[in-house]
Amino acid sequence: MWLELQIFGFRALWSPYFLIFVILLAAVYYLITGPFRSKLGGDIKPAAIQQFSFYFALVLIYIAKGSPVDLLSHIMLTAHMTQMAIYLIIAPILIIKGIPEWIWKKIMFSTKLGGILKVLTKPVVSLLLFNGLFSLYHIPVIFDFSKSTPVAHTMIHLLLLVAAFIMWLPLLSPVKELDKLKPILKVGYIFVNSVLITPACVLIIFAPSPLYAAYTQDGAWITALSLCVPTEVLSGISSELSGPEMFSPLSIMWDQQLGGIIMKIIQELTYGAVLSSVLYQWFKKDGSTIDPLPNSKTEVETP
Repeated sequence: MWLELQIFGFRALWSPYFLIFVILLAAVYYLITGPFRSKLGGDIKPAAIQQFSFYFALVLIYIAKGSPVDLLSHIMLTAHMTQMAIYLIIAPILIIKGIPEWIWKKIMFSTKLGGILKVLTKPVVSLLLFNGLFSLYHIPVIFDFSKSTPVAHTMIHLLLLVAAFIMWLPLLSPVKELDKLKPILKVGYIFVNSVLITPACVLIIFAPSPLYAAYTQDGAWITALSLCVPTEVLSGISSELSGPEMFSPLSIMWDQQLGGIIMKIIQELTYGAVLSSVLYQWFKKDGSTIDPLPNSKTEVETP
């Protein structure tokens, strides 16, 4: 498959302009949290684990949206669902964890954006916002529309990414003063989140026929490819392209079903990891409030 993908060229496979954008984001993070920190009102430098978390998130975003995975996402639904799981489920967690608390405080307490976020991150609102948009996105007519033009594709994916951040913030509140969700409610939040995302996965896994024209119809497929393949390259090779099957080892139906399964598995594993963290912190906090055992050296009163 790799040799066959070479036909689309270096730009389609590696998205060098997007790579430059990601590197610039890394540089901005380094400058804000490092040399310019004191000038911006920051206090301590982010811990090594925070820096690793942020930079690793950028690597994952590039893999999802700039590497050959992005090209494959327009050929195979399996690749697309893997891309979206990384982009919407995993990367936002790492970015939230990687940004220092003092930056979050400036966002949440010093800007109008903070007021909007306080409303949107109310648990019911954030749950319905992300899962509602995620489900709507996978309705065939909307999904195919998102692959029809670069503007539609970019705007819809950005909207989903923002909704993903809003969904994670109540669980991973980076500002202690705003971490008001009790542990038992966080457990319920994760459970409801897992349930609400299920219908979209079920729709894809158990559909009796292919759902998306972008993976089944020649014209729609070529249009989707134009989102990442330069026009001059695509026009020169379009006569040689018979359909996504020439690059995929799976049938359209197997690809569709596997894509839904992969999304659900990655989502469940990620939610499970977050749930484990919530339970660990909960038990750790409760353990610290238990009265210690009597010291054996303490004198015993005699009658």
